[in-house]
Amino acid sequence: MTETKVFRIWIKSTPEKIWQAITDPEWNAKYGYAAPQYFELKKGGKYHSTATQGMKDYASANGFELPDPILDGEVLEAEAPRRLVQSWRMLMDPNTAAEGFTTLTYEIEDSAPGVCRVTITHDVTNAPAVATMVSGTTDAAAEGGGGWAWVLSDLKSLLETGKILADA
Repeated sequence: MTETKVFRIWIKSTPEKIWQAITDPEWNAKYGYAAPQYFELKKGGKYHSTATQGMKDYASANGFELPDPILDGEVLEAEAPRRLVQSWRMLMDPNTAAEGFTTLTYEIEDSAPGVCRVTITHDVTNAPAVATMVSGTTDAAAEGGGGWAWVLSDLKSLLETGKILADA
């Protein structure tokens, strides 16, 4: 049986700016977990994310090492600035790494003048550890953070105010 998690938010911005914030490592390193993500934006292109120094320090202080990269996958579809589909594997945790690749879809749609609806759909079929992680916690400061809902909220804050939630 297929299991998907869907997260949606409305952002006062253009599709082009939202697309850039999702796919450009200079932008995507500013919000969410602040780990830069790199995309080859073509079918079959590579995707990966690297750990921040803060993540490395946390791992070291808690007696474990982080892999490099911390996330990987492949671009399955890239239709700028509207749709990005990719395989996605979290390598930071042995449980999520063992579950293998899941499918992550970003959709950016016009909703009202100057407003876009951004939807993340994460197919987590046969990946219960990933499903739990991406669902997040009610406390984004807790270990594991707030998942996709928190990432989208942080993206919205950055694009609309120029500040991330932690700085607001």
